[in-house]
Amino acid sequence: MQSEPDSNVFRAIVMDAPEAIVLADTAGNIRLWNSGAETMFGYSQQEALEQNLDLIIPERFRQRHWEGYRHVMQTGVSRYGTQLLAVPAVRKDGSRLSIEFHVVVLKDAAGAVSGIAAIIRDVTEHWERDRAIASRLKELESAK
Repeated sequence: MQSEPDSNVFRAIVMDAPEAIVLADTAGNIRLWNSGAETMFGYSQQEALEQNLDLIIPERFRQRHWEGYRHVMQTGVSRYGTQLLAVPAVRKDGSRLSIEFHVVVLKDAAGAVSGIAAIIRDVTEHWERDRAIASRLKELESAK
C-alpha cells in the first residue's frame, strides 16, 4: 500500500504548475499566487499577494465579476467548478489576454466559505486563431 504524498509534494504541484493558480479570500484579496500566475500575468508573488483581484480584471468587467464573486461567497456554489469560464484578463504591462479557468470554492472546518481558488490557462493564441478563422470565413461568405 502506497502512502499519501506529504504536504511538500502538494505545495510543489501548486506552486510550480505551469497553469496560474490563484487563491483569494472572501473579500477577493489574493492569498496565493503561483509561478504560473507570475508568468501569465507578469506580477511577482510579492507584488500580487494581498492585492485585490482587480489586479488582473479589466476595468469594464469588474462590476459583473464582483456581483458573481459575492454570490459565490454567500452561497458557496459556483457552476465554474465543472464548467470552464472564459473571460478577458489584463497583464501587468496592460496587455490583454484571454483566459479559461475552473474554480474550487474553499470552506473552513465548520463548512463556511473561506475563499476561492482558480486554476487558469492562457488561451489567447487559440482565441486569436479562432477569431481570424471566423473573420476569414465571413469574408469568403460575403464574396459569394
